[in-house]
Amino acid sequence: MGARGLLAALAGAALASGCARPDAREVRPAPGQERVGSYAARLRASYPARAAAARRWDLEQVPLLPPKPPAVKPEITPRAGFEVGHQRDWDLPPVFTTVPTKDRVVFLTIDDGAEKDPRFLRMMRDLNVPYTAFLSNYLVKDDYGYFRTVQGHGNTLGNHTLHHPYLPGLSYGEQRHEICDMQDIMQRQFGRRPTAFRPPYGNYNQDTLRAAKSCGIRYAPIWNEEVYVDHWEFRADDQRIRPGDIVLTHFRGRREWNGTMTDDMRRFLNKVTAEGFAVARLEDYL
Repeated sequence: MGARGLLAALAGAALASGCARPDAREVRPAPGQERVGSYAARLRASYPARAAAARRWDLEQVPLLPPKPPAVKPEITPRAGFEVGHQRDWDLPPVFTTVPTKDRVVFLTIDDGAEKDPRFLRMMRDLNVPYTAFLSNYLVKDDYGYFRTVQGHGNTLGNHTLHHPYLPGLSYGEQRHEICDMQDIMQRQFGRRPTAFRPPYGNYNQDTLRAAKSCGIRYAPIWNEEVYVDHWEFRADDQRIRPGDIVLTHFRGRREWNGTMTDDMRRFLNKVTAEGFAVARLEDYL
């Protein structure tokens, strides 16, 4: 079936059944978020360009289109077992690995900033795949302009400290320096102080979250899955991706991996698409 026939079939199925049935290429919007008619119209309008981009980057399927952001944001709470003492009493930023949502979406996050691959920028812009970049200053200071381009493509930049230390090994004051001074740099270089912070290695203690809150941080997302060029790693024993999961990868290239960032993104997109997930903006759910 050609692209025109596929689009007609999608639209016909949506109108006949009263709901947009997801198939291998598209994802259903959550109830109450988007009318079927407008969703089907978006599919028809965007599919040819998305299909061309998928072919250009050698993907197995066309990435799924996420639903519109929820009008009412989900309540973000710490993952069970990830709290620290006095978490609720002090209203500290929650550490979480999954956003509570029934939408079949995942959230892509990319850490550090060592590799600055221009083909990665083109790929993600062509495919219109959103992500959040958590930056460490010692790795990005040689080319802030690269990450201004990331930001200019509609992606959010988060705080990943100045020097990527093991934070629980530092005093409260030292941790505050790592986080707050990075906030200052983000403001100077990118015009905004992040509200999301990822502790290096996913390690933190009570002082970490206290320091982060004092610097204006509201959220401390970590991850439920991590994708590499050649494999995935899962936090859960059943090795399943779930709606709302946060996926981690890194700005890495051939010097550290047996592949490029575009190879890494191909592995990520092929798997989440095959399992019926779209990639949404994390900040749209916070």
